[in-house]
Amino acid sequence: MAEPDLYRNRDFIPDFDAIMAETEARSRALAAQVRMEPDVRYGPTPRQSFDLVFPPNPAPGAPLHMFIHGGYWRAGSKEAHTLVAAPVIAAGGIAAMVSYDLMPGTRLAEIVEQVRSAARQLIDLAPKIGADASRFTVSGHSAGAHLAALLAAEAPGDTRPPDVPPIRGMLLVSGIYDLTGIPGCFLKDEAEMRVDEATSWSLLTARQMPVPLRVITRGAKETAPFQDQAVALNALLSRDGQRTELRSEADLNHLTVVLNLAVPNLSLGRRLSTLVANS
Repeated sequence: MAEPDLYRNRDFIPDFDAIMAETEARSRALAAQVRMEPDVRYGPTPRQSFDLVFPPNPAPGAPLHMFIHGGYWRAGSKEAHTLVAAPVIAAGGIAAMVSYDLMPGTRLAEIVEQVRSAARQLIDLAPKIGADASRFTVSGHSAGAHLAALLAAEAPGDTRPPDVPPIRGMLLVSGIYDLTGIPGCFLKDEAEMRVDEATSWSLLTARQMPVPLRVITRGAKETAPFQDQAVALNALLSRDGQRTELRSEADLNHLTVVLNLAVPNLSLGRRLSTLVANS
């Protein structure tokens, strides 16, 4: 009998499709209720864009938060994750929900640069939308947490120090920080990640740049790679003298952790609100 593929979350979440459908439905519902500026372009292709979500009465100099969706670099969208803006706007922040081009049509190095470009564009826009660029925080889920972490890291694949803005705080949810298992897992025919890409863009061999606080978490019901890599990244940062907060979200899996993240009065959503408010 073949060993289970610990990266194939569908095999470990019986109601996988129902949770995905709920996530999208809740995103559509929130989008219908809030003030948004959709599809702000930061690059030439349609997916190189972000949606801005505003609180009801934004104060001048509002916090600015950027969320990066997951999907194993080959799926997902900003529209399906609008719900994560709820804790941000509850804290008086302006949320930017970021999309990017996908593998295998776009290589990983280009995706990394796209997300960094989105961050630069967002900082440039901050004064025009009433945000304070010095109060910039970032979060991401799964592959999005990997990409978010690279906003404050110089990876082996970088040929020069990355051009990234200062970040006040970071919330990394269920991230993949060691990519070396990806080329051989079920994604080999979907993302087509090469071994050299996995080596070049792994966080655990990157030089970590200063961030006042990184919160690293995952669902308690997630598989071993997500558990082990959260612990490994936290240990790496701690050895480097950086401030971290390592969490485990009780009773949550790789998908329900997003639903929790999206509710301001639940544990992880409350942590996101606090991160934004204190930036």
